[in-house]
Amino acid sequence: MYKVLLVDDERMILEGISSIVDWKSVDTELIGTARNGIEAYAFVCEHEPDIVISDIRMPGMDGLQLVAKVKESHPQTRFIMLSGFDEFEYAQIAMQHGVKHYLLKPCNENSILKALSEIAAEYKQEESKEGFIKSMKANLQKVLPHVKEQFLKEFVTNKSYGSRDWEYYQELFGLHVSGRKVRLLLFRLEDKFEYEHLFAVKNIAEDILDEPLLSSTIAEHILVLIEDQADMKRLQEQIEEIRRIFMLYYKIDTTAALSEPGEIEEARRLYLQAIDCLSHRFYLGEGGLITMRDILDSAQPSKADFVYDDDRILFPIRAGNWEEAEASIEAFQDLLVNSRLDIQTTKSYVIQSFISMTRLYAEPQMHQYMGLIGQISQMETLQASIQMLKQTASEITHVIFEQNRNKHSQVIQKVIDIVNAELANAELSLNWVAHKMLYMNPDYLGKLFKKETGERFSNYVVTVRIKKAMELIKSNDDVKMFELAEQLGFGDNPQYFSQVFKKIAGCAPSEYKKQTM
Repeated sequence: MYKVLLVDDERMILEGISSIVDWKSVDTELIGTARNGIEAYAFVCEHEPDIVISDIRMPGMDGLQLVAKVKESHPQTRFIMLSGFDEFEYAQIAMQHGVKHYLLKPCNENSILKALSEIAAEYKQEESKEGFIKSMKANLQKVLPHVKEQFLKEFVTNKSYGSRDWEYYQELFGLHVSGRKVRLLLFRLEDKFEYEHLFAVKNIAEDILDEPLLSSTIAEHILVLIEDQADMKRLQEQIEEIRRIFMLYYKIDTTAALSEPGEIEEARRLYLQAIDCLSHRFYLGEGGLITMRDILDSAQPSKADFVYDDDRILFPIRAGNWEEAEASIEAFQDLLVNSRLDIQTTKSYVIQSFISMTRLYAEPQMHQYMGLIGQISQMETLQASIQMLKQTASEITHVIFEQNRNKHSQVIQKVIDIVNAELANAELSLNWVAHKMLYMNPDYLGKLFKKETGERFSNYVVTVRIKKAMELIKSNDDVKMFELAEQLGFGDNPQYFSQVFKKIAGCAPSEYKKQTM
């Protein structure tokens, strides 16, 4: 129901119109009457009627003055003016204030109902229009976040978007950054994740960053458009806080990449910058923040400039020396990081070293490792590739070490057997054993003997001879020193035998003989 106020200085007219008009038939109700413009204006301010039916000529404040004053304070209020034939000029003035309905006195019920019906129809039409606009705005508010996401996604990946497109959309989104610098921030999740995790990072970023302009998920990344700020330390702290909170709740690490500042129309170029930064996580490792500053100073040598000898890794592996092998692999990693070749070229060098390593293994085991090449080619960081290289190298090195140790033990056991059999041989020496008996390099055999037994070959032989002499003295009371010297390879030099015996046993052979009697 639309509320109506009736104003006239003649009581009969007030009572007559009030009683004869069927207000409800045209969706209206009479809520009050007034005798002049002053009373009417006070009523309007208190009750806010939708329609005012007013006489033009009234004492105190006439109808025209009432119209003018009400239009200032309540512009939506509609008027129906009542007037005689000689007041037409007044009616014209009323129309200048937007009054469309003018009735001549005396007026009947039908004319008043018609005017009320027309005003009610106008109100309904406006309400319908306002309702439609409200509904459209509500629907727009619902879809606007999705529109923003889709626009950002298209804007950074589609070459056809330009400055005019941005001008239109920034007006639609209520963003006004033209003339100011922006940056693009990209997040990547570093473990298996669900799409809900992408939206979680996006929501956390929107809460922590200082008024991000737009944000979206794009492929497996989260993209945030932010206004450039002078305080880069604060921005870096905010990015670290985003990563910390997400890790705290979801136990998944993230890597962030930040573009350089640029105009909003350069968003596509800034996006490619951020993607380039993110790709360098292959060298810099997962987690943390990567900026253009982290990658601009890196050299970009050609593949022909990169030189690395696989033997630096292979030699210690062949020798079963894991410490040297590990150090060589780490040096290989440092060289790759500092060279910053394109990722596929770097992977090819890692795979090449991996294949060379596995060739040191027996054929069945080598085939087992060949299946890992595909995994290396799919790895997203150099650190992960090198870790697999290290793991495989460690396994092969320790297997070779055990094989070599067994092989060495067999050789040294032969040497010990030869020593025990040739104690009486005055020519028994490392060179004699190496050349005459085992056909080996004396230096290598000497190093191998010391590594296996813990002492030099010559010292070992002398010690074995003296221990044998002590056994013979204990078992034979009549043994002569010159006989012992000859039997144990000291030839016809019993004096030298006696000196050596004393040095090892702590006393001369004669004294030792007395002690054992």
